[in-house]
Amino acid sequence: MSNNVHHNSMLIAVFVCTLLIGCGGENRNPPPAPNSTNESAEGSAPVVPKVTADGKLRVAVVFSGGHETDPIDHGRPVALIGPALGVTPETFREAFSDVRPSPGGAPPSRERAMSNKETLMKVLAPHGITNEQLDTVSNYYRYNPSRGEMWPTRPAKAVAIVENGVVTNFEITDGGSGYSSPPVVRVPDVDNATFEVQLSFGKQLDKNGSVTAISVENR
Repeated sequence: MSNNVHHNSMLIAVFVCTLLIGCGGENRNPPPAPNSTNESAEGSAPVVPKVTADGKLRVAVVFSGGHETDPIDHGRPVALIGPALGVTPETFREAFSDVRPSPGGAPPSRERAMSNKETLMKVLAPHGITNEQLDTVSNYYRYNPSRGEMWPTRPAKAVAIVENGVVTNFEITDGGSGYSSPPVVRVPDVDNATFEVQLSFGKQLDKNGSVTAISVENR
């Protein structure tokens, strides 16, 4: 019985470390896969703006991008992984700094995988993170960019309130999730305006990396 438990633990460690070490590879800024979260409405049927009782337009916002990763993370969405574990991205980078990936990007041996997981937990465990939490988060953000994959994402949805060609406000109807960087916002038929997107990160995976606010500066 104990041998079976030990064997299963080693398999889990190999799996987790393969995910954390292997995801992203050298593809540092992976594009969204088909059917993931490239929210651009190009090519789809145009959405007709609605007119409010006071004559203002309600225009569907177009989101695009928002999945960039820091070059030092080699494609890993650390901006999402850290908060999902309840730590800062910097803390997760510290935990990962002593991990030894296998040469050539090959899956690690069981021994190396066990050693790497122990290295990770040495930094993460004092923050209250368990092996099970690490497994869950690692599995959730698993993806293979060489196959055109993307970690789990959900597109944000918002409406811009436009008055006399000027955006006066935004209503976020769905913050989405999985944004590792602020997406680009475009409001059809509105020019000479810049928009700033604020994101929220946290342990709730289906809301981690969601759009919480959009501010506008009309020029």
